[in-house]
Amino acid sequence: MAVKIRMKRTGAKNDASFRVVAADARSPRDGKNLETLGWYKPTCKDKMFDLNMERIEYWVSVGAQVSDTVASLMRKTRKAAAAAASAVPVVATADAN
Repeated sequence: MAVKIRMKRTGAKNDASFRVVAADARSPRDGKNLETLGWYKPTCKDKMFDLNMERIEYWVSVGAQVSDTVASLMRKTRKAAAAAASAVPVVATADAN
């Protein structure tokens, strides 16, 4: 079975939101999925998406193909994580000598 990590459309007309899912490549876009891996809401201003990177990396390790849009969201997630890790302040301790 070929697995793809892609987006599944949810939400109302003119207010789309998407779920990032692992699905059989032969299933329709909004059909049955194997696992939900995150969400994407393009109309949101502050937090537009959230991905479970551990599960996505698992699916990729077992051979799942990632769609272009999901790959773009993964790059943004990794970039934000790297920026957050580098922004951690270093606490200096004062010696009592």
